[in-house]
Amino acid sequence: MPRVLLLAATTGYQTRAFGDAAERLGVDLVFATDRCNVLDDPWQDRAVPIRFSDEGLSAALILEAIRTKPVDGVLAVGDRPTVIAANVGAALGLKCHSVEAAATARSKQLTRERLRGAGVPAPWFLTTPVSSDARLLGPPITFPCVVKPLALSGSRGVIRANDAAELVAAFYRLRAILQAPDIRGERRPDHTMALVEGFIPGREFAVEGLLNEGALHLLAIFDKPDPMDGPFFEETIYVTPSSASSDQQRAIVDTVSRAAEAIGLSHGPIHAECRVNEEGVYVLEVAARPIGGLCARALRFTRGASASTSSLEELLLRHVLGESAEGWRRESMASGVMMIPIPRRGVFRDVVGLDEARSVSGVFDVRITAKPDQLLVPLPEGASYLGFIFARAATSLEVEHSLRAAHACLEFAIDPEVPMLQSLHG
Repeated sequence: MPRVLLLAATTGYQTRAFGDAAERLGVDLVFATDRCNVLDDPWQDRAVPIRFSDEGLSAALILEAIRTKPVDGVLAVGDRPTVIAANVGAALGLKCHSVEAAATARSKQLTRERLRGAGVPAPWFLTTPVSSDARLLGPPITFPCVVKPLALSGSRGVIRANDAAELVAAFYRLRAILQAPDIRGERRPDHTMALVEGFIPGREFAVEGLLNEGALHLLAIFDKPDPMDGPFFEETIYVTPSSASSDQQRAIVDTVSRAAEAIGLSHGPIHAECRVNEEGVYVLEVAARPIGGLCARALRFTRGASASTSSLEELLLRHVLGESAEGWRRESMASGVMMIPIPRRGVFRDVVGLDEARSVSGVFDVRITAKPDQLLVPLPEGASYLGFIFARAATSLEVEHSLRAAHACLEFAIDPEVPMLQSLHG
């Protein structure tokens, strides 16, 4: 039985989907997750306990754990474990993204430097300590611009500034975000820095693909129909196939391929984000991992004349075990997902309208992932969603309409946050 190592967060949504895919394929899935190493297998999945914040030690722990039963492939879910996965893959002599490429893809600064060096269209940018006085930044800043952390994902901490006053406010806000306990716990030098870059107008797209020894096999281009103009950049709807012209789609694929090559990515899944306007395609990032969370449920694939479909997770397992992605194509139906945005900060209590949302034509699932009594934090401070809505239909426009109609059925009960009172002696 082939064995595949999967690195993922303990609470990652996608691990169960990989487990189901592995069972269908007859693959022995070995987990490595960020969990406490003193607890005795609390999730009953025999995972190797690692710490994403200590990449060298984590790779060593994994290699020791699999020393007597090596794995045939390595996959990472989410941005944080990609470098650990690359280290393990390199030590085992497996085909995968290199350590340097994975580290570059995870850093917005290194990505920008590589793209600029390769002549791939990119905005102007500068990096500076987040403690800097934003009024003194140089060379002269042009507006609008965008302030970003170097190594957070999901648009967390990304803020548009239209003038000097907004730039100063954005810096203060990002500084506070990077002081959050979960971010400080990562102990990464990147989290003391900020990236300031020019705002790129235009339509935004996401690209899902597999690199096979440097050659890009396109899996899907997603439209993001909601404007992504700020002041924050919360992603909501992804729909595919794209409504972009065939020329635009070819330009997107070509530019993403050039960007991946510039970063050094060569073998494995990639997830790219880009903007398109009359001046061309601007790549915002190329991550060394697949699309995150439950969003992968919006993708199904077929091969040849077969009517049966396979999940993205199954395709990734096949690829990491050496099977070519050639011949696999996304299903003919249009599909999409809505990442349900958090409307305001507060404590989640309940949701009504689920049955109505699930009965909307085209909708095939609604998942509420927020838990009762959970503190909800919207962007730019937050890093999660209320849940996900999935739809499938004949056209992308129908999918979009179904997602919006289902969302309109939902009403969320969110109580105001009650600040904890500090002890008089505290």
